[in-house]
Amino acid sequence: MAQTTYHAANTRGKADLGWLKSYHTFSFGGYYDPKRMNFGALRVLNDDTVDGGKGFGEHPHDNMEIISIPLKGGLKHLDSMDNEAVISDGDIQVMSAGTGIFHEEHNDDQHDAVQFLQIWVYPDKLDVEPRYDQLTLNKADRHNQLQQVLSPNKDDAGVWIYQNAWFHLGNFDKGLNTDYQLKAKGNSVYVFVLSGSVKIGDQVLATRDGFGIWDTDKFNIDVLDDAEFLLMEVPMEF
Repeated sequence: MAQTTYHAANTRGKADLGWLKSYHTFSFGGYYDPKRMNFGALRVLNDDTVDGGKGFGEHPHDNMEIISIPLKGGLKHLDSMDNEAVISDGDIQVMSAGTGIFHEEHNDDQHDAVQFLQIWVYPDKLDVEPRYDQLTLNKADRHNQLQQVLSPNKDDAGVWIYQNAWFHLGNFDKGLNTDYQLKAKGNSVYVFVLSGSVKIGDQVLATRDGFGIWDTDKFNIDVLDDAEFLLMEVPMEF
């Protein structure tokens, strides 16, 4: 019997620094809820908006897989491995922080805000050599189907991380439905609705709602309104 947990959009933690508005699905920074520390290996799901010309100064990370998915605008990245790049809507970026990395991120536009998801996943290997990668995705490949954007396999579609995890994006028209078959035994899936509304089992999910499901090998998603969503399959135990 599948087990589930529901996180309504308005129950997320919030940070408002003026130039940064961030919603935290799981405990992060000044937001702490012992019942919402993580979902399996998924540790952080932040929904960030950064004002034009602003950003995060240089700061360190280690032993974490860090994924950024821009939703609007462009984000400029610089790091201690001498990478300098801009990621925009349609791109996905990954860093394996491993033994340690410093990086900074800034809105690449001086006027319009940038919106992006910042996601952290616990790795299955510690103290690896830090690495950086980014990929431009074909957004047409997620229309009315699931587009794989991340996996544990270097030769598979999307970017890869040091964890038995798979991410998919979907952009579905109202009235359609899709099945998701989990890739690995013991894994779980966290569904995050970017826009529109869907139904999984008896649970209706609206924009920015989150829904975790485990103890199952597949589930169905009914699209109630035109909807875009992110599926994050991760190990429940790690």
